[in-house]
Amino acid sequence: MAGKYDGQRIVMENNCPIYIISKGRAYNPITAKNFIREKINFLIAVEPQEYDEYCKALGKKYVLKLPFKNLGVGSYPARNYCWQHSKQNGFDYHWLFDDNIKTFYKWENGKRRKNANIINALIYVESLADKYLIDILGFEEWNFVPRLPKKPFKFNCHVYSAMLIKNNLPYRWRLKYNEDIDLCLQVLHNGGTTASCVYYMVDKVSTASKMKGGNQDELYKGNDPKKNLLKAKMIEAQWPQYSKTVIRFGRHHHLIDWKQFKKNKK
Repeated sequence: MAGKYDGQRIVMENNCPIYIISKGRAYNPITAKNFIREKINFLIAVEPQEYDEYCKALGKKYVLKLPFKNLGVGSYPARNYCWQHSKQNGFDYHWLFDDNIKTFYKWENGKRRKNANIINALIYVESLADKYLIDILGFEEWNFVPRLPKKPFKFNCHVYSAMLIKNNLPYRWRLKYNEDIDLCLQVLHNGGTTASCVYYMVDKVSTASKMKGGNQDELYKGNDPKKNLLKAKMIEAQWPQYSKTVIRFGRHHHLIDWKQFKKNKK
C-alpha cells in the first residue's frame, strides 16, 4: 500500500491519494505550493465560487470542485467529500491535509532538521499503515516534540492537520468544531488505533493570527469567550466520558484523557 517512489515524486495512482481542503486562500495555498515544489500530486478541494481563483493560482489539474458552498458548518462536509471521492476511486487510504503546512521536520543526529523531504515523510507513515493497518495516522507538530523521542510514533492519541485515513472505517467527520478530535475518539472508543509520527513532524502557519480565510473567517474569528466555551462544550457534550472543559491558554478549552486508550490494539 505504501506510495511508490520514482526518485522524484510520489505516484498517486496507488492507495494513498492526497487531498487538501481550503477556502479563501487562493492568494497563498501554502501546503499546495510545497507539494508542487516537490512534484507531489494532490487535489485541493475548494468551493465552486473559488474554483477559478484556485485554478489560476495552482493549475486546473490540482483543483477539485466541491458540489456545495458556504454551508456555515465548518470543514467537515469538505472532509467527507474527499473521503468519499477517494473511496469511489478504489483507494484503501487517503491523505487529508490542512492548507497551512509550511514545512516538515525530521530528527537527525539528535536535532530537529527543517525542510525534511516530504516524499520520504509520507512514505515513512504509509509504511506503518501498511504494516499494522492503523486506522488514522499523521504527523505531530514539531514544537510539541522538543526532545528526541524514544520511539518514532506515539499511539492512540489525537491526530490532526496532516492525516492518513483508512477508507473502510464506518465513521465520518461530523462536528462544526474540534472535528479532528471527534473523529479520533470515534475510532478509539470503538477499539481502533491512531498513531502520530514524532520522527517526521510538521510546522504550520498560525491561522488564528497570520492567515485570512479558512474557518478563521466563519468560525474562529476573534477571541469571543462565549464562542470558546461553545467549542469546548461541544466536544464535551459528544464525549463526556473522555472530555471536560477547563481553562487553558487563558480561555475555555477541552481536555481529553487520551490515556484511557493506551491498551487499544496496535
